[in-house]
Amino acid sequence: MADIALRADKTELIVTTAGLDIARYAFDPGGAASEGPKPFLHPLRTLDGAPLTAFRPWDHRWHKGLQMTWTHVSGENFWGGPTYHRDTGYTQLDNVGRMRHDGFTTVRESGADVSFAEQLTWITRAGDEWLAETRSHRFHGVDTDRGLWQLDFDTTLRNISDRSLELGSPTTQGRPRAGYTGFVIRMPRAWTGGRVLAGGLADDAGADAVMGSTAPWVAVSGEHDEFDGGGTVLAFAGTSTGAPPIRWFVRSEPFPILAPSPSFDEPILLGPGATISLSHRHVFGDRIWTPDETRAIAAELAP
Repeated sequence: MADIALRADKTELIVTTAGLDIARYAFDPGGAASEGPKPFLHPLRTLDGAPLTAFRPWDHRWHKGLQMTWTHVSGENFWGGPTYHRDTGYTQLDNVGRMRHDGFTTVRESGADVSFAEQLTWITRAGDEWLAETRSHRFHGVDTDRGLWQLDFDTTLRNISDRSLELGSPTTQGRPRAGYTGFVIRMPRAWTGGRVLAGGLADDAGADAVMGSTAPWVAVSGEHDEFDGGGTVLAFAGTSTGAPPIRWFVRSEPFPILAPSPSFDEPILLGPGATISLSHRHVFGDRIWTPDETRAIAAELAP
């Protein structure tokens, strides 16, 4: 296993290994209010330097790498862009909130891994503080022989408002198969039409069969532009303390996107002072793994 290190700037942390920046965490990025300003990971890279994430693509400017967010919170939109309503469809409303980075509580380097934990506050467009978040990232498992590395993500959201909050998605608002919310990664446009595999489903099931499923893991693979070869993103469903099961939001077309959604088609009701915790693992590979190889790696590295 290769060593991994961290360097810090005023608004970002950079994770490096073997002289290569494999992850940038922008914790105070700013940006347009309509895009739901929040921390994000971009770029993420394979161990051969190829990109794994997209940033502000023309179709959805608020898609920024790998980020934690929620589309529907009692009428507020922390995802960015338009809001879906069953009667009006998608409409750009003055309801897009933001996430404020309040500070890091721990930052640790051990050589074998890098981790940091932070406090954040979710603030509505009107300026009301609704959710306090404790979030941590751990970068580890750098394996140069197999060309992969791992990221563990944990978060706890606590309702600090004086009202119950309903956490949902466009699907809970009436749009079928649009349960996007949670820890979501937008992958490079070059991966459009890429292969989607899932635990418990046939190799040729594809994204449509995986959408809305409760598979233990999903892997998306695609060919790069500029860099020779391809890569793989393997994501585990992880855990949620919410009542609904984690279901997958995944598309390969018209663009590649993946999220283990905690409220795909069932909302979560969070009373004042109540919490919800999520835990996820992603594994990033520097080539397109075969289906057998993907299933073996998923079995080996499951959290």
